[in-house]
Amino acid sequence: MVMGLPSSVLIVGGGVFGLSTALSLSKRYPECRITLVEAASTIPNPHGSSVDTSRIVRADYANAAYAKLAATAIERWRGTDWGREGRYTQAGLLLVYPESSASAKEYARKSYENVRDIEGDKVVFLPTKRDILGVVPSYGETLDVAGGYVNWGSGWSDAEASVKYAKECLDRDGKVVFRTGEVERVIFEDRGAKPRATGVSLKDGSRIEADLVVLATGAWTPRLVDLRGKAVATGQAIAYIKISDEEQKELENLPTILNFATGIFIIPPRGNLLKIARHAFGYRNPTTVPVPGVAQTGETMQVSLPETDVPVPLEGEEAFRAALRQLLPRFVDRPFAGTRICWYTDTPNGDFIISYHPSYEGLFMATGGSGHGYKFFPVLGDKIVDAMEGTLDPELRALWEWTEATVPGPDASDLFYGDGSRSGERNSNLKDELAKTRKSTRGSAL
Repeated sequence: MVMGLPSSVLIVGGGVFGLSTALSLSKRYPECRITLVEAASTIPNPHGSSVDTSRIVRADYANAAYAKLAATAIERWRGTDWGREGRYTQAGLLLVYPESSASAKEYARKSYENVRDIEGDKVVFLPTKRDILGVVPSYGETLDVAGGYVNWGSGWSDAEASVKYAKECLDRDGKVVFRTGEVERVIFEDRGAKPRATGVSLKDGSRIEADLVVLATGAWTPRLVDLRGKAVATGQAIAYIKISDEEQKELENLPTILNFATGIFIIPPRGNLLKIARHAFGYRNPTTVPVPGVAQTGETMQVSLPETDVPVPLEGEEAFRAALRQLLPRFVDRPFAGTRICWYTDTPNGDFIISYHPSYEGLFMATGGSGHGYKFFPVLGDKIVDAMEGTLDPELRALWEWTEATVPGPDASDLFYGDGSRSGERNSNLKDELAKTRKSTRGSAL
């Protein structure tokens, strides 16, 4: 049974979740009054998690439901305007694991089986290091791997260009009103069995009202809704290395390489910049904020929230140097042209939160990307609107539906294990790591 949607919808957030929702909602409900509010003065937001040189686009998942959905998205990346004008490059994905990591080998095995069913002969098992070097000879004998596979059906996308493309589509259609402003809180009316969300209050004191509020606010969501035990913001390390024209030509057509044991991945360069990043448990940034909700009681809570415009700590840079020593040793001593922290919205099992909030009427959640939401950009909005209507595929609804209210507890941060593809230290504190970096810098200067 299809649920009717209200006549006005407010989408908070102009990233992948918010823009894709606006695109699908405006097509399916052309008479609906849709407003999208974004904190930044521009879309893409320069601090957004999906504003970057590149993002992996893969159907390589240990979970068959995500593999199937990603395959549908990849069809659109390949065959529609989503992937044109350099927004999608199908250069393949090489997934590897070292001898020492049984968990990485198991994740790769399940992922191989799922994606083999989808891509067939484009997926090639590589049982030895020598087989892997046959695919990426530029990486050389220092490559510390035992095996893996390559999926020539995967690729990568220019993330910033794709966000711009989605915004341009919405501007051209003219069915969505865009507002700029930082949302301070969701406004509730305490009436009936559950309080109802009626809009949002902005930092400048103004309000935006709507019959349905959609929070597509990514890593900033824990400030607007109590997500303790449901989602946490984690900072992920990214760095860039300037390379020569000759090196660009040598590396640009190689597949992306992803090491499931370390979480390190290298995406083929564009514009003479080589990107190295880490898909890990990430840094936490504990911040004290008011407990959101109907009543403004003054009670506070501590949650991890993004810290923008900070460099990657020394710990992250050293991890990149170690990876380069194994993968591309010629670059190990080359200075980084720049680093940044990309903020994920992690959930305990890496599943998205695409669901009505169980404690409030009129509040819909579209968040919890967990570092792997971008690739679904061309199809994600359709699934979000399906969830709004109550027509979402049962398989996905079981993964994404929020069936109970958050129960905050002292051990809530220990619930986040991800989907098995993460690596590194857990609960690493960003401020502590930055302090260690400053101390090390002062010591080396003496």
